[in-house]
Amino acid sequence: MNIGLKRFFRRTITLMEFEIRKLLHDQTQVWIRIIQPALWLLIFGKAFTRMGAIPTGNYTYLQFMTPGVLAQSVMFVAIFYGITVVWERDLGLLNKLLSTPTPRSAIVIGKALSAGVRGIVQAIAVFILALIIRVDISLNPLHLLGVLFVVVLLGMFFAGLSMCLASLVRTRERVMGIGQAITMPLFFASNAIYPTAVLPAWLKAIVKVNPLSYVIDAMRSLLVTNDLSRLPLDMTVIVFATAIMILLTSLSFKRIIS
Repeated sequence: MNIGLKRFFRRTITLMEFEIRKLLHDQTQVWIRIIQPALWLLIFGKAFTRMGAIPTGNYTYLQFMTPGVLAQSVMFVAIFYGITVVWERDLGLLNKLLSTPTPRSAIVIGKALSAGVRGIVQAIAVFILALIIRVDISLNPLHLLGVLFVVVLLGMFFAGLSMCLASLVRTRERVMGIGQAITMPLFFASNAIYPTAVLPAWLKAIVKVNPLSYVIDAMRSLLVTNDLSRLPLDMTVIVFATAIMILLTSLSFKRIIS
């Protein structure tokens, strides 16, 4: 392996480890963030399963929505990652980091990877909750590994989006406000809580261009339906969207201190 590539990889992993240590020192974040998916599954999911108001074929509504709740949980963890970057800038930590030989892309990838790892922790918590309330999901080890891989990419995508926003608006309040304004429309304009078939034509068009829809479709295939026919397309879209977002974030990252 090229020496420069080894150095790039080592610095990226070091930054990722540094970010993960923050989570180890403050684990309350995990417990606080499990409240929202718990409410979705225990109240919304249980109620709509009993009502049978939304047609989900051979699967219960609780099974259908679990991948969507999982994706939402990870997305909410990652989308506010830019707030941390702004905070580091205000403390002068980011200036010191950017003054080192570490490439901006290594900083971005390291931070985005740490968001992906945090997403895995969140995903495991949702898995455990789903099993406790007896949601029938696949426990195939390969399928679970596939879901965790998608979770990492999802975390990286939205962490990159958040950091890109931070480089444009450059205040914590604006990052939080825009983050909230983005996440809810993306969630509701996806296939997270209702099948695409029941949506009006204009909303179907939005669902098709919403990257979150492909994430949820991949998770649903692996966890619920076991129909992997669309998985190659879903994975291609997810990987491509994540790569583009990381590239855009790397290009704009230095603006955050200007």
